[in-house]
Amino acid sequence: MRSQKKKSKKWMKVTAVILSLMVIGGGVYGYTVYKSLNKAVDAMHQPIERKQSDKREDAVSLKAKDPFSVLMLGVDEREGDKGRSDTMIVLTVNPNNNSVKMLSIPRDTRTEIIGKGKEDKINHAYAFGGVPMAMDTVENFLDIPIDYYIQVNMEGFTEMVDAVGGVTVQNDLDFTQDGIHFAKGELTLDGAQALSYTRMRKEDPRGDFGRQTRQRQIIEGVVKEGASLSSLTKFSDIFTVLGNNVKTNLTFEQIATIQKGYKGAGTSIQQMELKEQGKMINHIYYGMVSPEEKQRVQNELKTQLEL
Repeated sequence: MRSQKKKSKKWMKVTAVILSLMVIGGGVYGYTVYKSLNKAVDAMHQPIERKQSDKREDAVSLKAKDPFSVLMLGVDEREGDKGRSDTMIVLTVNPNNNSVKMLSIPRDTRTEIIGKGKEDKINHAYAFGGVPMAMDTVENFLDIPIDYYIQVNMEGFTEMVDAVGGVTVQNDLDFTQDGIHFAKGELTLDGAQALSYTRMRKEDPRGDFGRQTRQRQIIEGVVKEGASLSSLTKFSDIFTVLGNNVKTNLTFEQIATIQKGYKGAGTSIQQMELKEQGKMINHIYYGMVSPEEKQRVQNELKTQLEL
């Protein structure tokens, strides 16, 4: 159980780098980088069969610079098993206000599982029906279209953080985790340290919300590091890790379009929090979201997507 929880924290750093590639152009986008990225995206590309969302009147157009959404799934992949999406993050990208809004959905959130006909923990949607059911369930829960997905194998975590040379965060709580002391203030973390930084929950008076804040700090940190890279060698390392650990329905052409038209959005990443109350139902713990809280989050995301 402890090992599974440890693995579940790895993925969010990996997803951050593909976000940086999507929304920040980078200053070294020459032929070598172009060729390496093309090869990596070919390895990552995995389209899914899913009907057009009824949450939009028209399909999203990246060439027209429409705001769009991405569901990031951190999956603990096991041989002979689909695995579990222990963490879900929804990103809404708007090039008109140059911002990205990032919402973490706790895995115990109780909601209707679309296609299963029952209420359950939201992370069970992936186990029941893979990426399509996870996208449909999150779309229904948030009442916004989910346009794209990025699925990350959590095993690729440390290589990704180290590939960008580590991350810098502003720590607001003095604590020790896994024998590592994290003082208040600015910290530069390598992959192993970043993992421990995001694992701590018991010493934080904010509980799981504090842990989610640190997870999002790591994502933002890796985005910034990925955007500032000037070494072609580092880009090659990043692309190799991406190709081995990431799956997405985004094509190379779409990612290239995002890089050109949405790069300003990556400079402002705003973190959103979903407030829940814990409740035992039939001896199972669930996170319950009130109608008022759900409406608040939905309204903010719809505004970001200009719906």
